[in-house]
Amino acid sequence: MKTVLSIAGSDSSGGAGIQADLKTMTVHGVYGMTAITALTAQNTTGVTAVMQVTPEFLRQQLEAVFSDIRPDAVKIGMVPSPELADVIAECLIKYRVENIVADPVMAATSGAQLSGNTAIARIRERLFPLATVITPNIPEAEILSGMRIRTAAEMEQTAKYLGDTCGCAVLCKGGHSKTDANDLLYDAEAGFIWFPGERVDNPNTHGTGCTLSSAIASNLAKGMPLREAIRHAKAYLTAALRAGLNLGKGSGPLNHMIVYEEF
Repeated sequence: MKTVLSIAGSDSSGGAGIQADLKTMTVHGVYGMTAITALTAQNTTGVTAVMQVTPEFLRQQLEAVFSDIRPDAVKIGMVPSPELADVIAECLIKYRVENIVADPVMAATSGAQLSGNTAIARIRERLFPLATVITPNIPEAEILSGMRIRTAAEMEQTAKYLGDTCGCAVLCKGGHSKTDANDLLYDAEAGFIWFPGERVDNPNTHGTGCTLSSAIASNLAKGMPLREAIRHAKAYLTAALRAGLNLGKGSGPLNHMIVYEEF
Protein backbone atom coordinates (compact mmCIF):
# COMPACT_ATOMS: atom_id res chain seq x y z
CA MET A 1 0.00 0.00 0.00
CA LYS A 2 1.27 3.46 -0.90
CA THR A 3 1.67 6.00 1.89
CA VAL A 4 0.75 9.71 2.07
CA LEU A 5 1.58 12.19 4.83
CA SER A 6 -0.66 15.16 5.60
CA ILE A 7 1.08 18.10 7.27
CA ALA A 8 -1.87 20.24 8.29
CA GLY A 9 -4.18 21.50 11.01
CA SER A 10 -6.87 19.55 12.82
CA ASP A 11 -10.56 20.36 12.26
CA SER A 12 -12.64 19.33 15.27
CA SER A 13 -15.78 19.05 13.11
CA GLY A 14 -14.07 16.57 10.78
CA GLY A 15 -14.90 18.35 7.54
CA ALA A 16 -11.53 19.85 6.67
CA GLY A 17 -7.88 19.63 7.72
CA ILE A 18 -6.26 16.35 8.58
CA GLN A 19 -9.63 14.68 9.15
CA ALA A 20 -10.72 15.39 5.58
CA ASP A 21 -7.28 14.38 4.35
CA LEU A 22 -7.38 11.00 6.07
CA LYS A 23 -10.91 10.25 4.80
CA THR A 24 -9.86 11.12 1.28
CA MET A 25 -6.71 9.02 1.48
CA THR A 26 -8.62 6.05 2.83
CA VAL A 27 -11.12 5.96 -0.01
CA HIS A 28 -8.26 6.35 -2.49
CA GLY A 29 -6.67 3.19 -1.13
CA VAL A 30 -3.52 4.72 0.37
CA TYR A 31 -2.22 4.68 3.93
CA GLY A 32 -2.62 8.13 5.48
CA MET A 33 -0.35 9.63 8.13
CA THR A 34 -0.35 13.05 9.80
CA ALA A 35 1.89 15.70 11.30
CA ILE A 36 -0.33 18.27 12.98
CA THR A 37 0.59 21.95 12.74
CA ALA A 38 -2.29 23.33 14.80
CA LEU A 39 -5.43 22.37 16.68
CA THR A 40 -8.56 24.30 15.79
CA ALA A 41 -11.89 24.57 17.54
CA GLN A 42 -14.31 24.80 14.64
CA ASN A 43 -17.51 23.51 13.18
CA THR A 44 -19.41 24.08 9.96
CA THR A 45 -20.15 27.70 10.89
CA GLY A 46 -16.66 28.92 11.72
CA VAL A 47 -13.40 28.76 13.66
CA THR A 48 -13.46 29.88 17.29
CA ALA A 49 -9.91 29.10 18.43
CA VAL A 50 -6.51 28.02 17.07
CA MET A 51 -3.62 26.54 19.04
CA GLN A 52 -0.35 26.09 17.16
CA VAL A 53 2.07 23.31 17.94
CA THR A 54 5.65 24.27 18.71
CA PRO A 55 8.25 24.00 15.94
CA GLU A 56 10.12 21.37 17.96
CA PHE A 57 7.02 19.20 18.38
CA LEU A 58 6.26 19.42 14.65
CA ARG A 59 9.83 18.41 13.93
CA GLN A 60 9.49 15.40 16.23
CA GLN A 61 6.29 14.33 14.44
CA LEU A 62 7.96 14.61 11.04
CA GLU A 63 11.10 12.79 12.15
CA ALA A 64 8.99 9.99 13.63
CA VAL A 65 7.23 9.46 10.30
CA PHE A 66 10.15 9.93 7.91
CA SER A 67 12.51 7.73 9.92
CA ASP A 68 10.08 4.79 9.92
CA ILE A 69 7.43 4.97 7.18
CA ARG A 70 8.66 6.95 4.21
CA PRO A 71 5.70 8.67 2.50
CA ASP A 72 5.23 8.25 -1.24
CA ALA A 73 3.63 11.70 -1.30
CA VAL A 74 3.11 14.62 1.05
CA LYS A 75 0.20 17.06 1.26
CA ILE A 76 0.83 20.36 3.05
CA GLY A 77 -2.13 22.33 4.33
CA MET A 78 -2.41 24.85 7.17
CA VAL A 79 0.97 26.31 8.17
CA PRO A 80 0.20 29.09 10.67
CA SER A 81 3.71 30.45 11.33
CA PRO A 82 6.99 31.02 9.48
CA GLU A 83 8.85 28.91 12.05
CA LEU A 84 6.68 25.90 11.25
CA ALA A 85 7.23 26.47 7.53
CA ASP A 86 11.00 26.38 8.15
CA VAL A 87 10.75 23.08 10.02
CA ILE A 88 8.70 21.50 7.24
CA ALA A 89 11.12 22.69 4.56
CA GLU A 90 14.14 21.41 6.46
CA CYS A 91 12.63 17.94 6.88
CA LEU A 92 11.47 17.71 3.27
CA ILE A 93 14.96 18.58 2.08
CA LYS A 94 16.68 16.28 4.57
CA TYR A 95 14.65 13.27 3.49
CA ARG A 96 14.52 14.22 -0.22
CA VAL A 97 10.76 13.92 -0.35
CA GLU A 98 9.00 13.74 -3.72
CA ASN A 99 5.38 14.25 -4.83
CA ILE A 100 4.63 17.27 -2.65
CA VAL A 101 1.23 18.97 -2.96
CA ALA A 102 1.06 22.34 -1.19
CA ASP A 103 -2.39 23.77 -0.56
CA PRO A 104 -1.88 27.37 0.62
CA VAL A 105 -4.53 27.49 3.33
CA MET A 106 -4.90 31.13 4.31
CA ALA A 107 -8.47 31.30 5.58
CA ALA A 108 -11.28 28.91 6.45
CA THR A 109 -14.40 28.75 4.29
CA SER A 110 -16.09 30.80 7.02
CA GLY A 111 -13.51 33.56 6.56
CA ALA A 112 -11.39 32.98 9.68
CA GLN A 113 -7.70 33.81 9.14
CA LEU A 114 -5.49 30.70 9.47
CA SER A 115 -2.09 31.95 8.26
CA GLY A 116 -0.63 35.41 8.82
CA ASN A 117 1.25 37.46 6.24
CA THR A 118 4.67 36.47 7.56
CA ALA A 119 3.73 32.79 7.39
CA ILE A 120 2.42 33.18 3.84
CA ALA A 121 5.64 34.85 2.73
CA ARG A 122 7.76 32.08 4.26
CA ILE A 123 5.59 29.35 2.73
CA ARG A 124 6.05 30.98 -0.67
CA GLU A 125 9.79 31.26 -0.14
CA ARG A 126 10.59 27.90 1.46
CA LEU A 127 7.85 25.40 0.59
CA PHE A 128 6.59 26.27 -2.88
CA PRO A 129 9.99 25.64 -4.57
CA LEU A 130 9.95 22.12 -3.09
CA ALA A 131 6.41 21.37 -4.29
CA THR A 132 5.36 19.32 -7.27
CA VAL A 133 2.23 21.46 -7.48
CA ILE A 134 0.53 24.17 -5.43
CA THR A 135 -3.26 24.42 -5.38
CA PRO A 136 -4.44 27.97 -4.62
CA ASN A 137 -8.02 29.03 -5.20
CA ILE A 138 -8.62 32.36 -6.95
CA PRO A 139 -8.51 34.57 -3.81
CA GLU A 140 -5.35 32.79 -2.62
CA ALA A 141 -3.70 33.13 -6.03
CA GLU A 142 -4.49 36.86 -6.00
CA ILE A 143 -2.88 37.29 -2.57
CA LEU A 144 0.19 35.26 -3.50
CA SER A 145 0.73 37.09 -6.78
CA GLY A 146 -0.62 40.57 -6.10
CA MET A 147 -2.56 40.21 -9.36
CA ARG A 148 -6.27 40.37 -10.10
CA ILE A 149 -8.21 37.45 -11.58
CA ARG A 150 -11.49 38.24 -13.32
CA THR A 151 -11.06 36.43 -16.63
CA ALA A 152 -9.57 33.20 -17.97
CA ALA A 153 -6.68 35.20 -19.45
CA GLU A 154 -5.92 36.80 -16.08
CA MET A 155 -6.06 33.36 -14.47
CA GLU A 156 -3.45 32.14 -16.96
CA GLN A 157 -1.22 35.17 -16.34
CA THR A 158 -1.40 34.68 -12.58
CA ALA A 159 -0.75 30.94 -12.70
CA LYS A 160 2.25 31.45 -14.99
CA TYR A 161 3.66 34.18 -12.76
CA LEU A 162 3.38 31.98 -9.67
CA GLY A 163 4.79 28.94 -11.43
CA ASP A 164 7.74 30.81 -12.90
CA THR A 165 8.63 32.70 -9.73
CA CYS A 166 8.08 29.79 -7.32
CA GLY A 167 9.54 27.03 -9.47
CA CYS A 168 6.60 24.61 -9.35
CA ALA A 169 3.45 23.65 -11.20
CA VAL A 170 0.34 25.64 -10.25
CA LEU A 171 -3.24 24.40 -10.17
CA CYS A 172 -5.38 27.52 -9.91
CA LYS A 173 -8.81 26.38 -8.74
CA GLY A 174 -11.81 28.06 -10.29
CA GLY A 175 -14.43 27.32 -7.68
CA HIS A 176 -14.68 31.00 -6.76
CA SER A 177 -15.37 32.01 -10.34
CA LYS A 178 -18.84 33.45 -10.92
CA THR A 179 -19.28 31.72 -14.27
CA ASP A 180 -17.83 28.20 -14.00
CA ALA A 181 -15.72 25.84 -11.90
CA ASN A 182 -12.87 25.33 -14.36
CA ASP A 183 -9.41 24.68 -12.93
CA LEU A 184 -6.17 25.67 -14.65
CA LEU A 185 -2.87 23.83 -14.43
CA TYR A 186 0.26 25.70 -15.42
CA ASP A 187 3.40 23.66 -15.89
CA ALA A 188 6.60 25.17 -17.27
CA GLU A 189 7.06 22.22 -19.65
CA ALA A 190 3.46 21.44 -20.63
CA GLY A 191 2.11 25.00 -20.56
CA PHE A 192 -1.56 25.58 -19.76
CA ILE A 193 -4.00 22.73 -19.24
CA TRP A 194 -7.64 23.51 -18.44
CA PHE A 195 -9.85 21.10 -16.50
CA PRO A 196 -13.51 21.89 -17.18
CA GLY A 197 -15.56 21.79 -14.01
CA GLU A 198 -19.20 21.25 -13.19
CA ARG A 199 -20.64 23.79 -10.75
CA VAL A 200 -22.62 21.67 -8.29
CA ASP A 201 -25.48 23.40 -6.48
CA ASN A 202 -24.37 22.44 -2.98
CA PRO A 203 -23.62 24.85 -0.11
CA ASN A 204 -21.59 22.20 1.73
CA THR A 205 -18.15 23.30 0.56
CA HIS A 206 -16.31 23.02 3.88
CA GLY A 207 -13.08 21.11 3.20
CA THR A 208 -13.17 21.05 -0.60
CA GLY A 209 -9.61 22.38 -0.92
CA CYS A 210 -8.27 19.84 1.57
CA THR A 211 -10.10 17.05 -0.21
CA LEU A 212 -8.82 17.97 -3.68
CA SER A 213 -5.19 18.38 -2.63
CA SER A 214 -5.25 15.10 -0.66
CA ALA A 215 -6.77 13.29 -3.62
CA ILE A 216 -4.04 14.65 -5.90
CA ALA A 217 -1.35 13.57 -3.43
CA SER A 218 -2.92 10.10 -3.17
CA ASN A 219 -2.95 9.72 -6.94
CA LEU A 220 0.66 10.90 -7.25
CA ALA A 221 1.67 8.36 -4.60
CA LYS A 222 0.07 5.65 -6.72
CA GLY A 223 2.23 6.64 -9.68
CA MET A 224 -0.12 8.77 -11.75
CA PRO A 225 1.37 11.62 -13.78
CA LEU A 226 0.35 15.04 -12.45
CA ARG A 227 -2.23 15.74 -15.15
CA GLU A 228 -3.96 12.38 -14.59
CA ALA A 229 -3.75 12.76 -10.81
CA ILE A 230 -5.56 16.09 -11.03
CA ARG A 231 -8.19 14.80 -13.43
CA HIS A 232 -9.08 11.87 -11.16
CA ALA A 233 -9.03 14.09 -8.06
CA LYS A 234 -11.37 16.61 -9.65
CA ALA A 235 -13.79 13.85 -10.65
CA TYR A 236 -13.74 12.55 -7.07
CA LEU A 237 -14.42 15.99 -5.60
CA THR A 238 -17.30 16.63 -7.99
CA ALA A 239 -18.89 13.31 -7.01
CA ALA A 240 -18.38 14.10 -3.31
CA LEU A 241 -20.10 17.46 -3.77
CA ARG A 242 -23.02 15.79 -5.53
CA ALA A 243 -23.40 13.44 -2.55
CA GLY A 244 -22.60 16.06 0.12
CA LEU A 245 -24.22 15.64 3.52
CA ASN A 246 -25.76 18.64 5.24
CA LEU A 247 -24.85 17.82 8.84
CA GLY A 248 -24.71 21.27 10.44
CA LYS A 249 -26.16 24.74 10.43
CA GLY A 250 -23.52 26.11 8.09
CA SER A 251 -21.43 24.62 5.32
CA GLY A 252 -21.48 20.98 6.34
CA PRO A 253 -18.55 18.62 5.73
CA LEU A 254 -18.40 16.57 2.59
CA ASN A 255 -19.59 13.01 2.36
CA HIS A 256 -16.26 11.29 1.70
CA MET A 257 -17.65 7.77 1.63
CA ILE A 258 -17.53 7.60 -2.15
CA VAL A 259 -16.20 4.40 -3.69
CA TYR A 260 -13.12 5.52 -5.59
CA GLU A 261 -13.32 2.67 -8.09
CA GLU A 262 -16.39 4.34 -9.64
CA PHE A 263 -14.06 6.86 -11.30
